[in-house]
Amino acid sequence: MTITETTSTQDAEDPPPAPPPAPDTDTSRLVRAGALGRLLRPVRPHLIGCTVLSAVGTAAGLAPYIAIAEIARAALAGAPDAAIRTWVAVGAAGAVLRLVLLFASSRLGHYADAAILHHLRVRIVRHLGLLPLGWFRAAGSGRVKKAMTDDLEEMHQLIAHSLRELVGAVTAMAVGLAYLVLVDWRMALVTAAVPAAMLVAYRVSMRSMSAHLARLAAATGRINTTVVEYADGITVVKTFGGGDTGLGRFGEAVAEHTEAMRVWVAETRISSALSRLLACEPAVLAVVLAAGVPLVASGGLPAADLLPFLIVGIGLPTPIVPAVQGGQGLRQGRMAATGIDALLSREPLPRPTAPRPPDGHRVEFDRVSFSYDGVTDAITDVTFVCEPGTVTALVGPSGAGKSTIASLLPRFYDVTGGAIRIGGADLREIPAEALLSSMSLVFQDVALLRDTVTENIRVGRPDAGLRDVRRAAEAAQIHDVVERLPDGYGTVLGTDGAGLSGGERQRLTIARAILSDAPIVVLDEATASLDPDSQDAVQEALSTLAAGKTVLVIAHRLNTVRGADQIVVLDGGRVAETGAHDDLIARDGLYARMWRAQRNGADT
Repeated sequence: MTITETTSTQDAEDPPPAPPPAPDTDTSRLVRAGALGRLLRPVRPHLIGCTVLSAVGTAAGLAPYIAIAEIARAALAGAPDAAIRTWVAVGAAGAVLRLVLLFASSRLGHYADAAILHHLRVRIVRHLGLLPLGWFRAAGSGRVKKAMTDDLEEMHQLIAHSLRELVGAVTAMAVGLAYLVLVDWRMALVTAAVPAAMLVAYRVSMRSMSAHLARLAAATGRINTTVVEYADGITVVKTFGGGDTGLGRFGEAVAEHTEAMRVWVAETRISSALSRLLACEPAVLAVVLAAGVPLVASGGLPAADLLPFLIVGIGLPTPIVPAVQGGQGLRQGRMAATGIDALLSREPLPRPTAPRPPDGHRVEFDRVSFSYDGVTDAITDVTFVCEPGTVTALVGPSGAGKSTIASLLPRFYDVTGGAIRIGGADLREIPAEALLSSMSLVFQDVALLRDTVTENIRVGRPDAGLRDVRRAAEAAQIHDVVERLPDGYGTVLGTDGAGLSGGERQRLTIARAILSDAPIVVLDEATASLDPDSQDAVQEALSTLAAGKTVLVIAHRLNTVRGADQIVVLDGGRVAETGAHDDLIARDGLYARMWRAQRNGADT
């Protein structure tokens, strides 16, 4: 038969959005630490070597400062020239060793960074290929983008920079303080009091950092999602003059991010300013002089022993800022690792333990039920059969479950009750590659690759020759349009289709489906929102695609499926009635009422 399915609205059956992130609790912090350790396990030896080199190199970097202090003490004490030359050699050797070890640490850290990011990107991409396709509709492309770019960037900062900086800063403070204690423990305590007070002020300013970072991360995720969604739909938004409306969600996400940052800054402005003040060298110098000069004047401290505190001591708070930044990088890396680990931990569709190929292409829905949220069924106890060589039309009110059924057949989701069989084999027993290769899917939403027209069509059969691609394009009524493009079949398309109209882009996807020559065809709102000329061309292409196949088509306008072999009427997620057009009209049920309503609407 000729399919003339025409639609004007899309089912409001999209799955619910992904749940919001869990609150930041002690348990979630433990999860983050565990996630980070699991993700970094392949490069753990490299990271250990990197941190050891950083620690030793930083300690060696203090040698020139200690040498200067000891040379001054030796000179004031009238020590022999040999002692001074020894400290000069120690200082020079420390400076050279610092350069060599920190360079080696940096190289090893960046090597580990490149290795683990490559490993994680490959893991993520492979795992995404195993997830149910329906998950991408619920999660949104912004969530994938966050894991692939933002979270991995945070991991890069942690591995290549923050970890080395944190270890080096802690080592510098520990070695410097140990040296000062050897000189005079009283002055060492006085000098250490300044960075200690600075750390207390910092801890006060960061007392609720986890909650603020979680709020900022959630706001950033919303911004990413809205940006991607707005960019993908910019053509539609601008066409209908809805720019302000389209930007509304983006504006709300930005406002939430701004408010989260404002609240955090307002809460920490005093303690943060105090911590920065105490981290300055003049603050340490003032404290050292205030405590040291009276001791020297009273004879309780040799004047020469005050010099190490003026040379090494005033620099004691300097590593604190890198340590703080490294600590923040560690926290952000843990949060990023949580997002990546959560994605990698998401259960893929179960693979069949005993794969079973279908025997033919008879499609059977056997008491099928499905719920997006695990609570409310989108469809319940749906039963019908699509015989090979016939067309089955799904009709019903918006939200009745038509698109849900179309999503279950290619196994975008697994059923929660009952079974769907192809050729007698349960979908869950059929390998994913064999299942998808047996179907041609044509949906309202057109997905084009950033590649040539040829490769966009060849997706349907990657090994197809150019002649087969052209034949498919001719059958889809798109060949003449392609020939008029700047480079013909070599024209590179973007997500906007390189200026192609909606109907032309739709015909490209039909050409892709024709080339695949799959025995089962699923048409979900395939001609919605098209102009009449495009509809005629697409209808002719669809008729070519569906010839002799097992066809399941979603229809909104009932007069377009009058000739269907079987019409399944859905209502509230259940099958209300099944039959041919004339039989359903004679029953005077839901279908007949819908038919009269549409006829009356067309007449007016």
